[in-house]
Order: sequence, then C-alpha cells, then structure tokens
Amino acid sequence: MRNGGGPLQRVTLARRSLLAASGAALALPTRAQGTWPNGPIRFVVPFAPGGTTDIMARRVGERLQARLGVPVVPENRPGAGATVGSAAVAQAAPDGQTIVMSNIASHAISPSLYRNLRYDPVRDFAHIAMVTVNPSVMVANPRFEAQSLQAYIALAKRNPGRVDYATSGAGSSNHMIGVRLSLAAGIEINHIPYRGAGPAMTDVIAGVVGVMFDSLPSAASHIRAGSVNALAVSGAQRSPAFPQVPTFREAGVDIVSYSWFGVSAPAGTPAPIVERLNREIRASLAEPAVAQRLEELGGSTRDWSPAEFTAFVAEEFATWAPAVRASGATVQ
Repeated sequence: MRNGGGPLQRVTLARRSLLAASGAALALPTRAQGTWPNGPIRFVVPFAPGGTTDIMARRVGERLQARLGVPVVPENRPGAGATVGSAAVAQAAPDGQTIVMSNIASHAISPSLYRNLRYDPVRDFAHIAMVTVNPSVMVANPRFEAQSLQAYIALAKRNPGRVDYATSGAGSSNHMIGVRLSLAAGIEINHIPYRGAGPAMTDVIAGVVGVMFDSLPSAASHIRAGSVNALAVSGAQRSPAFPQVPTFREAGVDIVSYSWFGVSAPAGTPAPIVERLNREIRASLAEPAVAQRLEELGGSTRDWSPAEFTAFVAEEFATWAPAVRASGATVQ
C-alpha cells in the first residue's frame, strides 16, 4: 500500500514552490551539533492514550528507539484539538530531543478553529516524515437503536438536536465528518468532544454515547472484537482491512475524508537531525512487520522527504481553512 494514489497525492504549483524552498533550506549549512541523540527523545502525543495518534506514535517510537539506541519516551499532552501538546513542541528547544506526532487536527483543522493559537502550523515546525494516511469509521454500540448510517440519519430527523456523536475532540477530522454529515443529510446532531479517541471509545462501548466517528486504526481492534459495530468508512473505496463495511457514499452520503499522522519537531531543528530522523522513520515503515500491521489497521504509508511532507502540511492547512469557515463549526 506504499506510495498509494488518491486525493492526498495531488501536486500544485504552490506545493512545487514549497518543495523547492524547503529543499534549499535543508541544504543550508548548520553549526556543529556534537553527538546526537545525546539522551532520551521526548515524543509528544497531543491526544489521550488509546487513539490512532497514540498508537502510531508508540509504534514509530519503538522502532526509533531500536534504531537510534536511546529511549524514545511517549508523552501524552491532550487538549484543545491537539493544540496543547503541539504548542509545547513548537516552543521547545530545536535540538532534536523533542518531537511531536503531528496530524490533521493539530496542523490542518484546529488552527482555523481556535483563536490566539500559539503556533503557525507550517513556520513553527520542522516537518520530518509522514507516517500513515487512513480513513475514518462510524461505529455504534451494538445495543444502540440505529445500526446503519441511514437509520442514524432517520433517528436524528425524528429527534433534532437530541442524537449524539462522540469524537476524539473539537477540531479533529472526525468532528468535521460530523459537521459534514449534518449539512449533507440536513440533520441537527450533538457533538460530544472527548480528550482523545480512547476515552470516547470507552464510553461508546459502555453505552454512554451511542455512536462515534473514529480513525480506523484506533477502532479496528474494537470492531474485530465485536465491542462496536462499524456502520460506514470515509474512504473513497471500502477498506481492504474491513471489506464488509460500506463507504459513506455507498450508504447515500457524499463524504470522503482521510486522517494523516506524521512526525515533526520545533522549527530550527538542524537539517542533519531532520534528515536522519526522516531516514530512520522511512526505514521503520518499510519493515515488513510494521507495514503489515499498518495495513491491518487500515492505514497506508507515504515514502516522503521532509520537503514533501512540509509542502503537504502547508497544502492541507490552505485546503481546510476555508472548509472550516464554510462549515460554521465552532469550538465549545
């Protein structure tokens, strides 16, 4: 599934310009850095444990630890649409000892939802490598009365404003799927934001909330265990990992959406460190066991350079900013 096509592979003039600029920046000489890494690497995860961001960070961290020979320590710092942990990294020393699992929420959607954000999603980071791209999935507690997307829409139409859906937090791509569903289906549904996909899934399994939108990797084990039922996936095609689950389009709603997860560091991190991390991450993702596990979770990798990933983040932010404004979505 490496180097897959699809909407995330589009190339624009702006992107090509950014690629050239980023490549030139990486070629600039840097001051002598001494030995790196020179101690544990802090890997900030801007969501609570248990969600896709956390799962991917821990898998990448394990492989980096093995390859670099120093501890790579996950640190969950959830809050405010993944902006709390991301802001902390943007303000950290650019010495290669602090990285973050950047994602569509922290670097494409939340910057347009939150006022007075303490970082620029492009300028304040050295974007190192893309890790995975994956669709989202709508899941329901098996005892919830609506066990299909159309049944959920019908329930919401009968009970405007009284039917809930959970997500990993305000500003997440899954929050935007809920917004898009309400607009496309002409329904009023109530968003219940959590501080991560793990806590949200716990409440869905317990029946506290009937439905949630989640990234497929974090929901995969719960679907396979029968703890929740998968109603629809947000990809353009059915997921090879769950071929029995229809797409939103097949279920009658024109929604196609993908989440993405990468690794970034504070702006100013020396180019040799960025390049080394990029090489090690790409090599880790190419390992058969890692690649197979990502595919089982419904994700696919992108074998990109730092310049390509930087250009992609800039393009995603430019794409989502007007979409968020047009949706009228606000943070509660």
